Amino acid sequence: MLASPPPAPKGLGGRAARAHLAADPILGPVVKRVGAFTLKPEKREPYEALVRAIAHQQVHGRAAEAMLRRLIALFPEQDFPSATAILSLEDGALRGCGFSGAKVAAILDIAHKTVGGLVPTRRAAARLSDEALIERLVALRGVGRWTVEMLLIFTLGRPDILPVDDFGVREGYRHAAGLDAQPRPKELAKIGAAWAPYRSAAAWYLWRAADLAKEGRFKAPTAL
Repeated sequence: MLASPPPAPKGLGGRAARAHLAADPILGPVVKRVGAFTLKPEKREPYEALVRAIAHQQVHGRAAEAMLRRLIALFPEQDFPSATAILSLEDGALRGCGFSGAKVAAILDIAHKTVGGLVPTRRAAARLSDEALIERLVALRGVGRWTVEMLLIFTLGRPDILPVDDFGVREGYRHAAGLDAQPRPKELAKIGAAWAPYRSAAAWYLWRAADLAKEGRFKAPTAL
């Protein structure tokens, strides 16, 4: 067992997160193998992050980025088209960028809900808890809990998010613990309680463990 949790971190935790997780019997070897915790959130508005997430759903990353480039090219005066700009597009414009019908419906819903205030600004999101944001944003078309968890980690920099439904996180734990099968999400949630308040960093290290194992460059200790 780890010692009592440290105070709630500012940002993702940095060195404190690494030190805390290094004391864990399962994550310790992963931390040692991977090294410094280097995740830096992209400081985007939640609206933009959600539209980008929709673009990337169920398609190759290059295809998603190509669709997004076409969308951005429609509004050269903006770094990224605003929700109002999206809603001003003529019918068929989003399909012309390569988005499927389902993606078009999701993007338009996100734009409508941004204009209506359901999707908060980055500044407003800072005043909402993790669970409040999850509950609020899963009401959007095409947005599930996992998508909001990625937003919380990679856009808002929330330090204590453990996406237990994520394949890579569970696969990383399987390798780190030397298991034959991935833990179930509820089981991993219980295990991960010991990693608070740095569960976002724990997820990052587990993703790295999964990547290294896939490349044949990580092996769990033989005795745990």
